[in-house]
Amino acid sequence: MDKKDQTMNPGQMEIELKEEEATGTYSNLVMITHSPSEFILDFIAVMPGLPKAKVVKRMILTPDHAKRLANALNDNVARYEKEHGAISSKDKVDMHMYRGPQPEA
Repeated sequence: MDKKDQTMNPGQMEIELKEEEATGTYSNLVMITHSPSEFILDFIAVMPGLPKAKVVKRMILTPDHAKRLANALNDNVARYEKEHGAISSKDKVDMHMYRGPQPEA
């Protein structure tokens, strides 16, 4: 659809998803830190047998946006579990080769 042919209602926003982002980025660990003005989420890919994990994406959020994200994620997990059953999780992440701060998510 041509941009000039698109009509948007008040309160709507057009969101562009670039082709290089469309496939997503795999992460199986998130490290969260914060300061008074921002939350920093480092998405990490930990691969078995490799001595080094890689930060594959860093997201920096304002505190209010971080809280909205946490609420949206909680809502989506609840809807997922209602449809597919409870998600089992471990209390502690098994990272015997990791020596940095303890991951929070």
